[in-house]
Amino acid sequence: MPRTKKNPGFEKGLKRLEEIVGKLEADELTLEDSLKLFEEGVKLAGDCSDLLDAAEKKVTLLLKDREKGIQSRPFPTEEDDELN
Repeated sequence: MPRTKKNPGFEKGLKRLEEIVGKLEADELTLEDSLKLFEEGVKLAGDCSDLLDAAEKKVTLLLKDREKGIQSRPFPTEEDDELN
């Protein structure tokens, strides 16, 4: 999953999730603000999960290729998927 304004990358997403959890745990927000932050957190958690899944698939492919003695190849991107 490429980095976009909506998906800043795993590290930044995780950092933002930590900020959201801290604010929610502080219990100083209105219900409306808490719900907005919770919604943002759920989206970020999904994005981070997608990024981890993609990394896991890449590692699995690289390890399988290495075991077979095959030269590594570029990992397919979302843009490649859109072309198919």
